[in-house]
Amino acid sequence: MKVEVLTGARLEGALDDVARLRIAVFRDWPYLYEGTLEYERGYLADYLSETAVVVAAFDGPLIVGVATGMGMEAHSDDFAAPFAGRPEALEQVFYCAESVLLPDYRGQGIGHAFFDARESHARALGRRYSAFCGVQRPADHPARPADYRPLDGFWRKRGYAPLPGVVATFHWTDIGAAEATPHPLQFWMKSL
Repeated sequence: MKVEVLTGARLEGALDDVARLRIAVFRDWPYLYEGTLEYERGYLADYLSETAVVVAAFDGPLIVGVATGMGMEAHSDDFAAPFAGRPEALEQVFYCAESVLLPDYRGQGIGHAFFDARESHARALGRRYSAFCGVQRPADHPARPADYRPLDGFWRKRGYAPLPGVVATFHWTDIGAAEATPHPLQFWMKSL
């Protein structure tokens, strides 16, 4: 296993792999995302911006996981808007966006490597805070697996805490649904 930061032409060449991973991993609980390659390509074009970073986990030549991030001010208004009432300027916040890893590779420290690389990138940009958000689903949701274990403990060990009342709303189509619906995503943040 190898974890690397992708930039330039190598990053551009990996975007379809990132898109496929997002679709595959986000199909599972708690996202239940019915993604399309066309949408993903448009969404991921933002990761060619100057504040963005893409970290990839490789098993040989195969990309088995990715973590992304960028300056909060460069991301979708849907994600930046909840910070309107916060004292932190958007230009001080680095947004750790997706972190997707195929199930067979979980529990091997790759999640920590993903956060380490993104937080290092954020510090190099002069950011004071690192933030991310996670989807909120009801505990009694019928699609919730009986053995589901939330990542809250992992995030807290990394120094993150939920920001009360700082919730983004993002629309996507759930598996088997006819159209996109709104989904709440709770923000977590830590000082760098």
